Amino acid sequence: MSAGAVHGVLFDIDETLVDLYTAMGSTLRAVSAERLSHFSEEQWQAYHGLFTSDPKGYYDAYLAGDLSFTEQRILRVQHAEQASGLDGLDEAAASAWNEEYDALLPLHFKPFADVFALLDLLELRGIPYGAVSNNVADYQRAKLDAAGLNRVEILVGIDTVGAAKPEPAIFLEGVRQLGTDPGRTLYVGDNPVVDAEGACAAGLQGVWVDRTGAAGRDGRNFGFPVVTSLSEVSSLLN
Repeated sequence: MSAGAVHGVLFDIDETLVDLYTAMGSTLRAVSAERLSHFSEEQWQAYHGLFTSDPKGYYDAYLAGDLSFTEQRILRVQHAEQASGLDGLDEAAASAWNEEYDALLPLHFKPFADVFALLDLLELRGIPYGAVSNNVADYQRAKLDAAGLNRVEILVGIDTVGAAKPEPAIFLEGVRQLGTDPGRTLYVGDNPVVDAEGACAAGLQGVWVDRTGAAGRDGRNFGFPVVTSLSEVSSLLN
């Protein structure tokens, strides 16, 4: 961590500010409850895990420009269906599923419980903050607003500069909009590689918010701070 007080903070959005995992799970159940009423709780958890973890890398293909956002989502649910022993959805059913999922998902967007206290502290100290996300800005703007986070005014998406994390350009655009120096700017995210390492490579102070305790299980020493909650970020501001 660089010496000196922090002059700005940038956040990842999904699984850092917004509990997307829970929102996706609630939406999956709402959309598929009748069709998958035979699922046990264990089967639901496995289905949810396959869809959200995206083991086939369809979201990365979207970031690379090889799939549309809708295509990657449908491919993810098709994989979860087939891996769960189901036949999968035909084209019409997949389209209808996506429309219902898209309509219901924003109703479940919620911030993590530790978000508001940290934003309050940053505002109290006069430290500007914003978000840098690996999705398009308009979609993430709507997500933040639905989660009650419209106070996060600065937002950089992959369409803002035509780059995705961990490329330096997207981090540096966030810094530019904050009006801070990279070396005095924290970047806080839930992915140790894309977020923390990527931010460090761009000259920022990367921080991994490890809500699941993966760092402790890993046993490695990381070249950046690891916190388990946003409440711990306050200790990194000085």
